[in-house]
Order: sequence, then structure tokens, then C-alpha cells
Amino acid sequence: MTDPTDDPRLTRAEERIAHLLRVVDELSELAADQATRIARLEARVERLSARQTQAEGDEGGGVILGDERPPHW
Repeated sequence: MTDPTDDPRLTRAEERIAHLLRVVDELSELAADQATRIARLEARVERLSARQTQAEGDEGGGVILGDERPPHW
């Protein structure tokens, strides 16, 4: 009787599983890195948006609507 561990199909399947496990680990690490970068970028956008809103408020100017003339006219 032959040893089942000598089966080339089993060996190939084990190799493929090992490769897939490595790829899954790499993708998981990549996804975690991207999540961290996205969180940082979202925080940065929030800060920039708040800064822009404050700068617009400090200027005292508003948006000109419709037929309204700008204040310098």
C-alpha cells in the first residue's frame, strides 16, 4: 500500500494552501495599513475643513446670492 503523503496531488494542494495563506496575510496587512492611512486622511480633511470654515467666518464675507451686489459696489 502506498503512503498517502507521497501523493503529488496532496503535495500540490498543500503548496497552494501555503501560498494562499501567505497571500491572505499580505492582503490583511495591506488592508490594515490602508485603513490607518484613510483614518489619518479623514482626520486631516476634517482639520482643513474646520480651518477653512473658520477662515471664511473670520473674513466676515458671505456668499453672494442671486442679484445681490458685492459690498464694494
